[in-house]
Amino acid sequence: MQEHEVDVWTTRLFNHYLASPLDALLTAIGRPPANPAHPWENWITMEILVVVIILVLFGLLRSRLSVDKPGKLQITFEAIYNFIAGQAHDAVDHGAAKYVPFIGTLFFFILFMNLIGVVPGFESPTMTPAVPCGLAVCVFLYYNYMGIRSHGVGRYMLHFAGPVWWLAWLMLPIELVSHIARPLSLTIRLFANMYAGEKVTMTFLALTFIAAPAVFMGLHVFVAFLQAFIFMLLSIIYVGGAVAHEE
Repeated sequence: MQEHEVDVWTTRLFNHYLASPLDALLTAIGRPPANPAHPWENWITMEILVVVIILVLFGLLRSRLSVDKPGKLQITFEAIYNFIAGQAHDAVDHGAAKYVPFIGTLFFFILFMNLIGVVPGFESPTMTPAVPCGLAVCVFLYYNYMGIRSHGVGRYMLHFAGPVWWLAWLMLPIELVSHIARPLSLTIRLFANMYAGEKVTMTFLALTFIAAPAVFMGLHVFVAFLQAFIFMLLSIIYVGGAVAHEE
């Protein structure tokens, strides 16, 4: 943990009651913590809290599902689902429905992690590079796996060689670099925007009164939605490119 980082209350609770289990786990995998009394960091506890919030919210939503009298919460999430499904259909076309669960989960997870930083006393996990990096690696593995499932290993690898065989020597390194750069691009875009938005909001909260910070908090909420959407959209575009069957 960096010296300047201030623990949120969840991190203090985890370090007080659950330091030993995490110490044991990190030691077992060969990564002993620098400070055994303080192994938990804000981004870890915030991710755990976001997962709990999502599970509770969707558990509540499931218990209230109704065909005849859908509530406002159900209507809202149905609209979001239809929007995500529409984006997936536009990018993948046939068979897009099977990718919606992964893409939808990714969207909601990122969105809630982005938004939780607006709540006083909390911090957005996506401000830490490890979080968007982990998500980007998941997307990278997912779309390549789906591409291999759709085409088979050999035919999928031919995608990297380009449309004509005599340009394979040029296209192969270009395609490999392009694909390897995708996790880096996803990571930097999400991390940089959320980190900058958080710092701008906190700066104005410290320097001014209610009106100006409220404007920047509203902007921060807009950026939170926008970055979750962009991450989801790029992910489904990558999946669409990986599973596409060109004539």
